[in-house]
Amino acid sequence: MTIRIGLTGWGDHPALYSDRTRSEEKLSAYASHFPVVEVDTAFYAIQPVSRYEKWLKETPESFSFVIKAFQQLTGHDRESRTVQEAKDLMKHYEESIQPVWENGQVNALLFQFPPWFDVRKENIRKLRYIREWMEDYPLALEFRNRTWFEPNYYEQTLSFMKDQQWIHSICDEPQAGEGSVPRILVPTHPEKTLVRFHGRNIHGWNKNGRKDWRKVRFLYRYNEEELQEWKEQALKLEEKTPEVTLLFNNNSGGDAADNAKQMQELLDIKYDDLNPRQMDLFNF
Repeated sequence: MTIRIGLTGWGDHPALYSDRTRSEEKLSAYASHFPVVEVDTAFYAIQPVSRYEKWLKETPESFSFVIKAFQQLTGHDRESRTVQEAKDLMKHYEESIQPVWENGQVNALLFQFPPWFDVRKENIRKLRYIREWMEDYPLALEFRNRTWFEPNYYEQTLSFMKDQQWIHSICDEPQAGEGSVPRILVPTHPEKTLVRFHGRNIHGWNKNGRKDWRKVRFLYRYNEEELQEWKEQALKLEEKTPEVTLLFNNNSGGDAADNAKQMQELLDIKYDDLNPRQMDLFNF
């Protein structure tokens, strides 16, 4: 049984780095704190193979990556594509991640769908295609539309995910209308469960006309009581799936790293196979 705790991305966590840590050194430093990270840059562009090769050199062999699906694969760009065009794009994405896959360091490939991806036949068909094209990979599925978990579809959605062997990306997020999902503590994969902590900033979750919406959306710090509650939930999830990964995404105010460290302490987890910590002689 394993619980891995990490963050979404490694660049923007000042609590982890000294002022002298250069951008290109941050992943190596990050891997001295946590055993897993989410590659959020893969959402914005399909990364070159050379970049994954570089990241592998900077992390220990036990380190794992949750790699986000490219945004055009999940329909965030709202462009219409034929099945063949989508399949070709998926092949390009698959080729890019091969160094991590061949090294055995893929924790999951995260397909996070946009708020307008609601429960309908064409979207279910899209999920079937993705699962078919990527049948060898551990795929995590995260919805941002609550219609999938409305009473009429709740059981069908979970049954579909189990049948198709999708890893459930369980969300802790504000309950702010149709563009958010409830916390459904149900694993759907025999081996893996993913939990992503988005914070509970209900006022910042939806656009509400704010220009700085994306900056404040994940502005939230989990308190001790909330983390203690999640400690119990994480242990229950671990009883049902051998691998549970907890990723903190609440970093608009720089809180993710601290909350992840707190969770690690609450669960009394010590990771022995991290990168060596580079200690500052005047700060240790």
